[in-house]
Amino acid sequence: MAYIADDMTYAGPCVKCRSPVYVPNALYTAAKASPSISFYCSYGHSLHFAPGESKIDELQRELNIAKQRLAMKDDLIKAAQAEAAENARRLSAAKGRITKLRNRAAAGVCPCCNRTFAALARHMATKHPGFKQEDTAP
Repeated sequence: MAYIADDMTYAGPCVKCRSPVYVPNALYTAAKASPSISFYCSYGHSLHFAPGESKIDELQRELNIAKQRLAMKDDLIKAAQAEAAENARRLSAAKGRITKLRNRAAAGVCPCCNRTFAALARHMATKHPGFKQEDTAP
């Protein structure tokens, strides 16, 4: 394979003979900026860059947009999963607090002032014997 200098850039294959075309960096930059600047392949075919975006550049841009959209969707999914986990944790904690209050009320303890009332305990045991076993779900 031929040695390519460090100041050379691959401009692509020749459109007529398909041989690889390398040009100096300065010429490559200038030719990309202005479609009126021509350069030549090693077999003498005249070449220039078409004005506007090349098909490769267009596809690369579309790929980058698709990757950004995919990353954004992944972020939304992670956020939704984190929110669901937080809601599950809150639900579990609320159920625990409800169970604790039910048990205390069944034992005759006032939920507001934490005083024990023997009459309340007796009332709960006789009039509402299944109070502790009731479902805590709303």
